[in-house]
Amino acid sequence: MPIKAAAFKALRQTKKHAERNKLAKLKLADARRAVRKALDSAEVKKAEEAVKTAIKMLDKAYSRGIMKLNTVARRKSRLMANLSKLAASKKK
Repeated sequence: MPIKAAAFKALRQTKKHAERNKLAKLKLADARRAVRKALDSAEVKKAEEAVKTAIKMLDKAYSRGIMKLNTVARRKSRLMANLSKLAASKKK
């Protein structure tokens, strides 16, 4: 346990930040699940909306310091690649 008042405050802040980050990551996981579900249903419009929402959430996670830039970029790239694959298969 911390001894100084500043250390107590830092511990409180760390717990708050960790809880907020955990919630944000859970919401991101839900968004990714929604994208996967939309892609599996093969509905392009629904998938586009889900991907757009997920990308917006990923960008916010990066701007808030929850995720690193390369992680966000990789996930966005994979989402868009899957969406493009679905759209291409629908055009055939």
